[in-house]
Amino acid sequence: MLTYELKKAPGVPLYEALYRAIRGDILSGRLQPGEKLPSKRALAEHLEVSKITVETAYSQLLAEGYICSREKVGYFVEAVERSLHREIPKLPEKPAQEAAPMLDLTATGTEHFPFSVWMKLQREVMLDYGEQLLQPIPHQGIPELRQAIAEHLAAFRGMHVDPENILIGAGADFLYNLLIQLLGREKTYAVEEPGYGKIRKIYGAGGVRCVSAPMDRKGVRPDGLREADVLHFSPSHHFPTGLVTPMSRRLELLAWARERSGWIIEDDYDSEFRFDAHPMSAMQSLDRERVIYMNSFSKTLTPSIRISYLVLPESLMIRFKEELGFYSCTVASFEQYTLARFLSRGYFEKHINRMRKFYKNRRNKVVLALQTCPLSSRITILEQDAGLHFLVKVDTPLSDRALTEQLAAAGIRIKSISSYYHLPEEKDTHLFVVNYSVLDEDRLEQLLRL
Repeated sequence: MLTYELKKAPGVPLYEALYRAIRGDILSGRLQPGEKLPSKRALAEHLEVSKITVETAYSQLLAEGYICSREKVGYFVEAVERSLHREIPKLPEKPAQEAAPMLDLTATGTEHFPFSVWMKLQREVMLDYGEQLLQPIPHQGIPELRQAIAEHLAAFRGMHVDPENILIGAGADFLYNLLIQLLGREKTYAVEEPGYGKIRKIYGAGGVRCVSAPMDRKGVRPDGLREADVLHFSPSHHFPTGLVTPMSRRLELLAWARERSGWIIEDDYDSEFRFDAHPMSAMQSLDRERVIYMNSFSKTLTPSIRISYLVLPESLMIRFKEELGFYSCTVASFEQYTLARFLSRGYFEKHINRMRKFYKNRRNKVVLALQTCPLSSRITILEQDAGLHFLVKVDTPLSDRALTEQLAAAGIRIKSISSYYHLPEEKDTHLFVVNYSVLDEDRLEQLLRL
């Protein structure tokens, strides 16, 4: 039986420590290719840790190709290139004073990146394309990736998109600035209030007038857009409230865009993570002339890949080619060809299905922990069916700021809905945003008791 002395370290959860220990034994040769690993339950009992800890460690090893799974048999060690790993220097441990808060409910991220599949596809791309990877890239992005994205949108979002109307860019930030130039700096842009503050900052830095789009329980209110020419919002899952805009309100907003000859930027940033129902159809499917569809692979894969895309109305794509077609594509061809194969061969769908299940299980554990902690009688959980965050309403006489500061003093970082308003709210919401995507599950119950 595998025996390890697992110690918690700042920023290193137990599952990470176990993953590193097993990986080290595989790379050192202590665990030989083909050798069977203990069952998750047996190893958890032997090491006196939770089954979830072992399950998460095994999942990471599986995703990175260190082990394989045989149905109804168990987990087995895979053959790996050890010499490559020995060349990678070990990073120094962070000093204690740099440690993150004990529980950070504001952080977001992705886990279980499919390294083994991604590396295999990268090797294929290198061999298949060779020096072609050094050639200039089409301004909109390589045709293979645009075709793969169009097919993905058709299968997952029911959108019928011409690949010629897709524009690839290095991250949403770049595309925001491109839209400013394409639509014009004389336009007034409306962003959700409350909302993701970075969007307003980017538009402001781009030299355009930015106003708040007031919201109610159905999302953005059309009567609050009298000054706006462009509306940037997320109808499928608003951050931070978690609201999903119903069809009736979507039709009202489309009517506003048509009457004003305005534009709607549909930011579909995490529609893939809807757990209890299929996401509503994209607004772009309802109007291909006034809606600009935007999405990225930052939430679903990893932010560091920096691949986002726009689906432009045909009239705007013609304008882009005439006025901005001199811009070079900002994403390297190597990454584009790799992602194209990742999409077209079904790996992305499998990854999303796996991550949807993983995050749903994590969400359920976090919700259960909240429902059974000492504060359970004074909290209400809201908007938990989609995305990687939900809301907690707290019954407390404290102000949002006072409660946030008290939690911070206890090592728990969290943000209130009121902190996401552009102008400070006079009234406390007592609503707090729980981002659970990178939570350390092993410490959750202890910290909630604290």
